[in-house]
Amino acid sequence: MIDRTIFESLQSKIDEEAAVRDELHEIVQTLARNGRSTTAILSRAHSTPSNQLKPVLDEATKEILAQKEQVTRLKALADKHPFYKYNGVWTRELQNLVSSIELCAYLGGLEEYKSSSAASFLTIEEVGKFLDVPVNLKEQDAFHLTIEEYLLALISMVEELSRLAVNSVTLGDYARPVQIGSFIKDLFAGFQLLNLKNDILRKRSDGIKYSVKKVEDVVYDLSLRNLIPKGGDNA
Repeated sequence: MIDRTIFESLQSKIDEEAAVRDELHEIVQTLARNGRSTTAILSRAHSTPSNQLKPVLDEATKEILAQKEQVTRLKALADKHPFYKYNGVWTRELQNLVSSIELCAYLGGLEEYKSSSAASFLTIEEVGKFLDVPVNLKEQDAFHLTIEEYLLALISMVEELSRLAVNSVTLGDYARPVQIGSFIKDLFAGFQLLNLKNDILRKRSDGIKYSVKKVEDVVYDLSLRNLIPKGGDNA
């Protein structure tokens, strides 16, 4: 006869794991709510002239800092458990947060966290420092921002910037599409240097070329209409 305690012990472990997931989900749900607010605020960049963006960026920064507090809570709990067993619970929301951080930084926010005032985005190390979390841990099974999460966040930012290039024309801002085009072409060139093993990351990174083409088409149309100077690519 099979000893029932074997299955009672298994059930106890299942219950423990479920309790951990429930705790993590509670924090991640709050992170997601704050994330939606951040996204809604940053979306106003699509209808706001670039020289009037500061109030939008200041408001977005407040929401991002609120998310940072949730990441601190998340890290404190996650560090008590195996990272790769549970990181699927939060990885999407962490990617969304990093994407918002990068978009806010590109638009002119979070200046104090950039390596220089001329930097267009934050490196993975700078994002980790801002969030106060380690990055790309290899020797330690603890909460961290992975390279894959960071790169997926950059791709999401590129997709949002390609939309912004189109909407900037509607606002009569013909310089911004040129600047965006130059930036995402440089970023795409950087991605092409990577030998990506992650299937999802490889497929998403392949899509950057469509964002680049979308912005190039906008810039080309502006050039045909003589709405930007011939040397606009250096703007």
